[in-house]
Amino acid sequence: MFCVQADNKSNGNRSYDDIIMDLKDSRKRCDSLVLTGGEVTIRKDFFDIIRYAKDLKYKTIQVQSNGRMFNSLEFCKNSIKSGATEFSPALHGYCSEQHDNLTQDKGSFEQTTKGIRNLKSLGAFVLTNTVVVKQNYKDIPKIADLLVKLKVDQFQFAFVHPMGNAWKNFKDIVPKISNAANYIIKGLEIGIKNNIKVMVEGVPYCLIKGFEDNVAEKIIPNTEIKGKNHQNTLDYTKQRKELGKIKFPQCRQCRYDSICEGTWKEYPEIYGSEEFKPII
Repeated sequence: MFCVQADNKSNGNRSYDDIIMDLKDSRKRCDSLVLTGGEVTIRKDFFDIIRYAKDLKYKTIQVQSNGRMFNSLEFCKNSIKSGATEFSPALHGYCSEQHDNLTQDKGSFEQTTKGIRNLKSLGAFVLTNTVVVKQNYKDIPKIADLLVKLKVDQFQFAFVHPMGNAWKNFKDIVPKISNAANYIIKGLEIGIKNNIKVMVEGVPYCLIKGFEDNVAEKIIPNTEIKGKNHQNTLDYTKQRKELGKIKFPQCRQCRYDSICEGTWKEYPEIYGSEEFKPII
């Protein structure tokens, strides 16, 4: 219901040769790799791509996924054997009703949670991502409790980016950040209490007071993106700040102005900017 890539689905799959060419080129500058999509795990050449990246000696090979293919223990074993070092499944609800409603596919919650259990049983490093939307923000603490029980190594709450389906369904999907912030903080506190690394993305510093060290944008490394058509960039940080995010006149008074990226640029088109109060 909130997929930001929905508008790009007509682009189709990238060819194996194109991906290999990009892996070679990016290795000249990058030592870590994230494979994402769409859903990368349903590619028939998924393991071949990972093996090639391993041969190129990428230090970290992370797979971002909906996590459903990992409900097969054999698939998990093959992913690790091929060279994947980190797994980042997406979990958007604390129960099947909530998660499956958002993914629009019955059974996805059971597959994803089983996938996480499978990966952890094999000793894999698992860091999850939860997109914060109207349907789940009040239950963020419950999601955090579940992630603790699943024994993930790290979890992140990412405020929904109003693009693709999230923009089309804005009124039904996007909450006010100020309404969601306190629930996100409670979720972060649960992770910290249980010695789990926790992050928050897409929330300005002024609404996440006391958790400034958990802001994901603060630690995102220099990144280049290789995708189809317009998706390519050799400087994702610059692209994100200049084209993806927006700040407001009052931000210049804030002590965090030099490091805060503001909010997604589409957000104030509907909600304005009054909720963002500078920290003096």
